[in-house]
Amino acid sequence: MLERGKISALQMAFMMNPTILATGLLLVPAITAKTAKQDLWLSPIWASFVGFIIVFIAYRLHKLYPNETIFEYSEQILGKIPGKILGVVFVFFYFHITGIIVREYGEFVSVTFLHHTPMVVVFAVMVLVSSMAVYGGLEVIGRCSEMIVPVLLVLYLSIFIMLFKDLDTKNFFPMLENGLGPSFKGSVVLQSWFSEFILVSFFFPYLTNRDKGMKWGMISVLSVMVYMVLTNIMSLLLFGKLTASLTYPVMVAARYISIADFLGHLEVIVMAIWVAGTFVKITVFYYALVLGTAQLLKLSDFRPIILPVGFLLILLGVWSAPNLQELSHFLSTSAAFYMLSIQVGIPVMLLIIAWIKKKRKQMKGSVTG
Repeated sequence: MLERGKISALQMAFMMNPTILATGLLLVPAITAKTAKQDLWLSPIWASFVGFIIVFIAYRLHKLYPNETIFEYSEQILGKIPGKILGVVFVFFYFHITGIIVREYGEFVSVTFLHHTPMVVVFAVMVLVSSMAVYGGLEVIGRCSEMIVPVLLVLYLSIFIMLFKDLDTKNFFPMLENGLGPSFKGSVVLQSWFSEFILVSFFFPYLTNRDKGMKWGMISVLSVMVYMVLTNIMSLLLFGKLTASLTYPVMVAARYISIADFLGHLEVIVMAIWVAGTFVKITVFYYALVLGTAQLLKLSDFRPIILPVGFLLILLGVWSAPNLQELSHFLSTSAAFYMLSIQVGIPVMLLIIAWIKKKRKQMKGSVTG
């Protein structure tokens, strides 16, 4: 095995939480408000079903191939050559998606705070820090997440509590004015984010308590859904119909906070949540990418390829989109179908084929017996 470290199922849940939420919390209200309008709070609930299904699928595949990641059991299920081709597809996919995440991070930091710093410098610093965590292996990433994530979740809840007095419940209505259709449409992009839970297939083989893997995976999906619902409710009750026109509604909301002329300008908390959360997110994707690439190439260690992969991620961050508007357009349109086809379509296909092969083997065994 390339990875000798072990993590607990709880640490896996902590790792997956910001992997979905880090970029989502800032963007989710604006994306869902465009189609769901005042029913945007329902969209994360519909989208979470994809998360629950994908964790279940990943766990069923893990039970069939307990010591292998999705890169390894693809060859077992499909055969050597088709499995290798699928592995190449996954490598290119994770390169592209991780590059986009790096770009999202750079856009937010450059546009919101570091106006005069070249974006490539912002990319490079984050990728370098993430590469150090990846070099430390799965245990280091798990411990980092265990320390960072609870603090981030408490900080985020504190923002919501401090905004409570400014919320207007009238913005909820008219509820379900056009039925459930708009909220379903608003969930399509979020479904693609929840499909990222397929990353648990890289962690299941390295859990100290594998029997709890699905339970904590499901809890992680539930927590992501709850935080997305809270984010959408906060934005809706604060901004109403304006939510759809704001790029980063949560950042604007944090600027609203003013308590007794003493506590204000809390956008720095949002910045801290974004940077720390995105660090975990990039690190998890980065780790999956180098581990999968090493398994595909049959390397004895993934560490020698960490820095070359990091350099390519910086380049992809620059090349992934010409500007923020193009990036946002891609993420809110074709990206959803692109991500769902890879992260849901392929695992479903693998599980169906693995299940058919298992049934055939059982039938052959019973006939021979």
